[in-house]
Amino acid sequence: MDEEKHQLVGKQNGVGNKLTVDEVVEEYVGSFGFSQLVQVTLVSIARIFDSHCTLVTIFTDAQPQSWRCIGHGCSGEAAASVCGLKPGTWEWSGGNTSSTIAEWGLVCDRRFLAALPTSVYFLGSLIGSAVFGRLADGCLGRKRAVLASCLLTAATIFLTSFSPNIWVYSLLRFANGFSRAGIGICSLVLSTETIGRKWRGQVGQFGFFFFAAGFLSIPLIAYPTRNCWRTLYRIISILPLLYSIFILMPFVAESPRWLLVRGRSEEALDVLRRYAGMNGRELPPNLCLLKPTSTNETMTSRKGENNASPIERLWNTRWAVRRMTMVMLTGFGIGFVYYGVQLNVENLNFNLYFTVAINAMMEIPAVFIGSVLLAFTNRRMLFSTSAFLTGISCILCMFFSRTGDKRKRGSLPQLMIEATGFMAASTAFDVLYIYCVELFPTNVRNFCVSMLRQSLMLGASISPLLVVFGRSSPSLSFLVFGVLSITSGFLSLWLPETRNSPLYETLEQQEEEEMLGSESLELGKKVQM
Repeated sequence: MDEEKHQLVGKQNGVGNKLTVDEVVEEYVGSFGFSQLVQVTLVSIARIFDSHCTLVTIFTDAQPQSWRCIGHGCSGEAAASVCGLKPGTWEWSGGNTSSTIAEWGLVCDRRFLAALPTSVYFLGSLIGSAVFGRLADGCLGRKRAVLASCLLTAATIFLTSFSPNIWVYSLLRFANGFSRAGIGICSLVLSTETIGRKWRGQVGQFGFFFFAAGFLSIPLIAYPTRNCWRTLYRIISILPLLYSIFILMPFVAESPRWLLVRGRSEEALDVLRRYAGMNGRELPPNLCLLKPTSTNETMTSRKGENNASPIERLWNTRWAVRRMTMVMLTGFGIGFVYYGVQLNVENLNFNLYFTVAINAMMEIPAVFIGSVLLAFTNRRMLFSTSAFLTGISCILCMFFSRTGDKRKRGSLPQLMIEATGFMAASTAFDVLYIYCVELFPTNVRNFCVSMLRQSLMLGASISPLLVVFGRSSPSLSFLVFGVLSITSGFLSLWLPETRNSPLYETLEQQEEEEMLGSESLELGKKVQM
């Protein structure tokens, strides 16, 4: 019976009737089987290191909570603040090695320097997103881009622990931001490109569970090392190195979609055969994959674009430019709010490790809710609703901050509202990545996700300055968070819906198929009328 089926398939899939990767996955490999689960899990582990890199400064760059007098002249009204004391008359209770602020004296007239390392870290991520996005779509591929990013991340984190001053420290944080940029975008694309349409949204959310796990684990690693910030950096630098050597290189496969676009169809088929075998299935022996460019060569040559790269064609395609612009504007606001709220926890009147753990735990229901809702709701509606909820929560926090008494900024109602807003921001942040993956075809997908990443990082690079400013004017900072989030929600309404849409391979194919789809939809409406 199986032989007859294979022979029938062989006849159907001759030279004139090849199958796309989507069709092979849906019909023969399985939409989401054991092999894809293993692949997604192994790839998504890298998101833990992405989380560590981003959030480690909450502890290493935190201002110590207390200080004590050690000499004459440290009493009276002058002792109300360290800014009124002479050097050598006081010291931090936890010692000068507990954080970079304590070691390098980043207080009083130097307090704004404390925001520099985090800001340049996100600027490094912005540039790194562009570089890794192009490399992953081009010569490097998805898997090797993740590998390079993990190895560079391990090296730059380790070197950061030897920083002699704030300037070298900031430079190395920039390098660290650049290095880790490939982890998020490339692991997301690598995870989703072998998944069927039904499970793509939920699987795309899978990596954010590991990001949340990294978020939750960083206070557990930071607490035992609270007296030496350099030790914390050295510990988290070991993890991506071990992952690269013992998990990523031997067990993770390259994306068959990327292999096919690069003309390596036999290798793509080998990957799909391995997936099918692990799922207890088998591909027909004479199965051929449809090359993405074969159906569009005539149209491409007619337009004189044979020598143009996919990215050049992206910027010359009007609908793609409009779509990319809206995605980036939306991402800027969400990135600003998502990272700004995380960095702002040190300004709350609660234990730092406790507040970070609360925010980390808010990530878990956010990812779970997003995964469930993505199964039966539209991407556009889910994202915009989450962004609106974030904005409303931030504006409510603004009213709790209308006081000059800084101790009331950490009130319990405000903490609860802020945690709710952060959960909604996390949902919007996660869904936007999935949305972007589905909005663009394979040959520019990694580049487009990297452009989204750049807009997120641009927003994130500005947020530390607002956090510092918010120490003296908290209501204004929450107002800015709220307005940007609501604006992002409105901008997303101009994007097309992608739920249950196929993943296209090229811009030309996507334009052609979407045009046919819209024409069929209009024809259906006319028939109903």
